[in-house]
Amino acid sequence: MSAGCLPDEPQMNAAPQARPSARMRRMFRRRLTLVLMLFASVVVLAAVVAAASLVITERQVLRGRVASDIATGFVQLSAQKQRLRSWVAQVQQGASADLSMRSELLAAMQGTLQKLKVLAAQAAELDSSADAEREHKQRYETLAVLELSVAALDRAVQDARPLAPGVDPNQAWRELSRVFDMAEGHDIRKLIAESIVREAAAVQRERAAADSTLGWVRWLWLGAAALLAAGALTAAVYFGRALRGPLEQLSLGARALQMGQLGHRIPQQGDDEFAQVARSVNALAAELEQHRERESADRQRLADLVAARTRELADALGSLRQADGQRRRLFADISHELRTPTTAIRGEAEITLRGVDKPAAEYKDALARIVVTARQLGHVIDDLLTMARSDIDSLSLVREAVDMDELAHAVLDQAAALSEQRGVVLGAPPPRTGHHIVSGDPMRLRQMLMVLLDNAMRYSNARGEVQLALQASTSDDGRRQLTLTVVDQGIGIPADELLRVFDRHFRGLVARQHSPDGSGLGLSIARQLAQAHGGTLELHSEPGVGTRACLTLPLLDQQDLAPTTT
Repeated sequence: MSAGCLPDEPQMNAAPQARPSARMRRMFRRRLTLVLMLFASVVVLAAVVAAASLVITERQVLRGRVASDIATGFVQLSAQKQRLRSWVAQVQQGASADLSMRSELLAAMQGTLQKLKVLAAQAAELDSSADAEREHKQRYETLAVLELSVAALDRAVQDARPLAPGVDPNQAWRELSRVFDMAEGHDIRKLIAESIVREAAAVQRERAAADSTLGWVRWLWLGAAALLAAGALTAAVYFGRALRGPLEQLSLGARALQMGQLGHRIPQQGDDEFAQVARSVNALAAELEQHRERESADRQRLADLVAARTRELADALGSLRQADGQRRRLFADISHELRTPTTAIRGEAEITLRGVDKPAAEYKDALARIVVTARQLGHVIDDLLTMARSDIDSLSLVREAVDMDELAHAVLDQAAALSEQRGVVLGAPPPRTGHHIVSGDPMRLRQMLMVLLDNAMRYSNARGEVQLALQASTSDDGRRQLTLTVVDQGIGIPADELLRVFDRHFRGLVARQHSPDGSGLGLSIARQLAQAHGGTLELHSEPGVGTRACLTLPLLDQQDLAPTTT
């Protein structure tokens, strides 16, 4: 043979080698299919047998349940008959007996009989074997006798009356027992007892049969499991030797994908099923790697958008909550701040118009006080409008040197109408010293004092006295200060409520009982104004004795008399 023909020998041997390989692959799939079909046949056969056995077991359990319900029905019928006997005995002895109970007991007995008939029919339908025919016949005969007994009891009970004088109670009891215990020559008690025993035996019989069937099913499943286990072990040994290498490569590739190593590729050997799976997994890994990169970029963009939107929503929500809170406080402040000046104007006008005509000077004084109060009301309205347009809690103070003696006299003149309207006596005004000068807003200071006087008069008892006093002193840090004290002889404030009187909208129980009107804002506003003036406001009270409000303001030095705006 020439040398040119030598390269053709491997090609001639290649085809015969490829054909056995393809044949081996086909044989591998066929054997795997046959083994799986064999396992499936064993499982299906065991399942069919088990399902049939379970149907039999279910029927046996149902028969036992029906027998148990029949036994329970006989027990209930016996108990109902005994209760009916007790009721008749009470009637014969002349004791008071509820006639409705007779009807209820008779209806209950009839209902129990109907239930027993239905259960007996179910028992006959569930077990139609020749051995059970005798038991069904006894059950029907017993129910027929019991039905006659209940009918006889119905007639006898309808005629139940108290025993006539001279009738032997023992004889009457025997007659009653004969009606309740005998029917058609049968002893009802014995008949019911035998029925209960018979049904209990049926329950035990059906339970034992069900246990036997379940035991057989258990052994069947154990045998099938053992057979399947042996076959699976044999198949595992056989297929394990053929699949170990390719599966290890696939397992390593899958583990790499699980750990996120999307760049890992499974080696491809040959052109069998495992090589096809390897190519598919490698393609999947490449696709997942691209998706991961795109998803990471998209996730980052989405996170940035969500974070930005969340910040915007949080800011908007905070602004809405702040605006809502400001709106609520504004309405409350409007209600409170407008009440006191309008009450003072109305009281001044009512006092002026009361009684006979007065001199023109008195009318002028009253109108002057009304003008002052109206001016204060106008300032309050301007402040409320300013707070409504911007920040509710920000109020401007026009500071100037204020003589607190003169301001105290003016406030007391303004409060005189309120005191007369509320039946409270205002004490003498403090003397004019000319030395009690503070730096502050006159309208705000007047507003604070009116709040304190209004509270003192509101919660004072009839003909109680309210006193306003001023006293200069030196603070711990050496600065001169002025303390304005408003003392009343009113209801006082309990100790547990004293710490909360400056809270917005807080009103104690005693205060609400004494004066139902009020918003609980006056003291809160007064303390804010005192702090805005660099001072403090404190309350001291004793329940039932009165309250002392102490407003402390820094006195103005001589070099600070120039007006300023803050």
